[in-house]
Amino acid sequence: MKIERIIQVLGAEMLCGEELLQDDIQAACGSDLMSDVLAFVEGHTVLLTGMTNPHVVRTCEMVDIRCVVFVRGKRPTDEIVDLAKEAGMCILCSPHTLYTSCGLLFQAGLRGHEKRC
Repeated sequence: MKIERIIQVLGAEMLCGEELLQDDIQAACGSDLMSDVLAFVEGHTVLLTGMTNPHVVRTCEMVDIRCVVFVRGKRPTDEIVDLAKEAGMCILCSPHTLYTSCGLLFQAGLRGHEKRC
């Protein structure tokens, strides 16, 4: 699924990363635990989270996540957006809860990773 389609499905607002609109996303992950993201997520994934701190961007850099969706209408600080720009990431804001945002993407055909510990 293209990032452009994710925006459409979620009714999301894009804060940065316009150059990535045509990037292909192969899976989604909904988590507020960055340790789980480090353990179970691979690249070409969109991360949906309610956490709005710099640790989210730093974690995404480590696992090559290029798109983050902040849920529940949360907006990251300018510092976080600037970090994402430096890292070449797309930042989106969804008005929906984490559960609903994940469900909408699943319904639209985007699945999660089946990796297990």
